[in-house]
Amino acid sequence: MASSALPSNGSLVNIGTHSLALYTHGPEPKSSKEAVVLFVSGVASDALNWQAVLRLLPQLRSYTYDRSGYRNSESSPLAPSAENIALELSLLTERAPIPNPLIIVGHSWAGVLIHEFIALKGAGQIAGLVLVDANHETMPLVMDVNDPILGTIAYGVEPYSAWGVEAEHKLTQEEWDVFRVAETTDKYKLIAKKEESEYSPSFETLRKKEMSKKQPLLGDKPVYVIGGTRSRDWNGLYKAGVAKGNGTEKERSYVRELIEAVDEKAKRLQNEFLKLSTKSKLIFARESGHFVQMTQPDVVVDGVNWVLDNLPTSA
Repeated sequence: MASSALPSNGSLVNIGTHSLALYTHGPEPKSSKEAVVLFVSGVASDALNWQAVLRLLPQLRSYTYDRSGYRNSESSPLAPSAENIALELSLLTERAPIPNPLIIVGHSWAGVLIHEFIALKGAGQIAGLVLVDANHETMPLVMDVNDPILGTIAYGVEPYSAWGVEAEHKLTQEEWDVFRVAETTDKYKLIAKKEESEYSPSFETLRKKEMSKKQPLLGDKPVYVIGGTRSRDWNGLYKAGVAKGNGTEKERSYVRELIEAVDEKAKRLQNEFLKLSTKSKLIFARESGHFVQMTQPDVVVDGVNWVLDNLPTSA
């Protein structure tokens, strides 16, 4: 199914240089003024990680899409920098077209991608945001999610198993199988590697735009911030790595200290997103690591409902 025929709710949207796969969910909006939901995935992720959330969403129009190079989307002539991804998302919404106000739900690197989208287009079309354990522009200054010593301990460990996602996800078995198979394809591996090379530089590129000096970027539009529990993921990697005999005692001790400190650091970073709006809320998904949308999809749906409840009544 990966990179095969489009499903019935999918269409290829020509953005000028190539086409992106857009998937439509839920009923037709009553008008172009009715808010719709647009899901934006994190680094090295296609649209498949949102399936459990989509099943629980209230009856409203929502969209997922595969970024350039993933599954049913064509490859881009541009490097997958955060700026270029934001440009292509802008073109997708224009060409599809999706004229409605957007409630953007973004995971992980989407915290950077959404900011680049705002830098490019402004926040005019955005009705609200749901940020799912999103990356803040200052994150690399506070913690290194790709810490090399953590990588040494986790060498050879299967991440989804160690993180607990494999045991705790709320996808159907068929959805999980398709999700995993998609990540084994050569097409996926090629674009994932390219995105991962663009990941670290994207934070400094965004910081240089000094958007934090223009807060609240969204005025009084509702922003719902969900923090995951990063220590769950790292502790899973640590235990699985130690079971394999990975790392010296000094390295293991270092990683234990990382794990002990990471949640407080992550909390401070998630709090920064509250500055995006005068109407914002922060909650923590205590039973999830980073992939909240897969293990606690109801928490993401609660966020969408909160944004819907806090939209201006005149919208």
